[in-house]
Amino acid sequence: MRVVAVLAFDGVVAFDLTIPCQVFAAARQVDMTPVYDVRVCAEQVVTATAWDQDAFRISSRYGLDDALDADTVIVPGADPDRPPRSDVLRVLREAAARGARVASICTGAFVLAAAGLLDGRRATTHWRLADQLARDFPDVEVDPSVLFVDEGEILTSAGVAAGLDLCLHMVRRDLGAASAASVARAIVMPPLRSGGQAQFIEHRPPDGEPDDLAPALRWMQDNLDKPLSLADIAGRAAMSTRSLSRHFRIRMGTTPLRWLLDRRVQRARELLETTDLPVDRIAQTTGFGSVETLRHHFAKQVGTSPRNYRATFRAF
Repeated sequence: MRVVAVLAFDGVVAFDLTIPCQVFAAARQVDMTPVYDVRVCAEQVVTATAWDQDAFRISSRYGLDDALDADTVIVPGADPDRPPRSDVLRVLREAAARGARVASICTGAFVLAAAGLLDGRRATTHWRLADQLARDFPDVEVDPSVLFVDEGEILTSAGVAAGLDLCLHMVRRDLGAASAASVARAIVMPPLRSGGQAQFIEHRPPDGEPDDLAPALRWMQDNLDKPLSLADIAGRAAMSTRSLSRHFRIRMGTTPLRWLLDRRVQRARELLETTDLPVDRIAQTTGFGSVETLRHHFAKQVGTSPRNYRATFRAF
């Protein structure tokens, strides 16, 4: 049986803590026996919170070290301004070094980053805190525009309900689409909201400053089918490439070319969902140029091929 360890520490977000318990416990074999052994691994008795209010206290028969032999270790959210305990960081580093899959929900990304597990990786968190994650951990490539990011053995999700999407995604990876759909029905969730689906984000310029990126963003969105370079975008924004990259990181939490790539994948998803255009036409329309390039980036962000995505969407 696959072991899923959910870490519980003082100040853990109550909803984030229970999401993986509910999702992984709902996965069943044909004879209804559980697929996963779900463990809440806690520091003695801990207080769980909801929007900075103490919600309840919990204890568990599993300690933090019981996560060391788990196949998957999940870190729920907590106060990002509260440094994680050293024993939590130790468990995460040892589990990752052993080859365990490690995932975070919402602000749990700050804990993974503090453990050094996100260095040089793309990651996400709640959009309101994406700028802080990028500032606190400059070696992390923060993408605030998606529901979750799958980097293989390290995964991160956006705020609150996006943790459900991430956990369903991991079930899908482990057991296949049919089992994930069964779990989704059990917990009354849509069977597939891809990692590339956008968070509901308010992108606002700093107080008193004009949103000088807005015209360039609209131009990029309107010209997805064209081969846009960083120099092209900088010229449109009337900035140097260095200044553009700096402004983009501050305002959008990502790079110009990453933002453009995300919009191209998002547009491809929309066309796959709402039109009968052939995949090669969609590749041209969204600026990927070839089916192979579209398939590569689509699979990296969404976790499946364009053809399978279209079939899954229409099936539901």
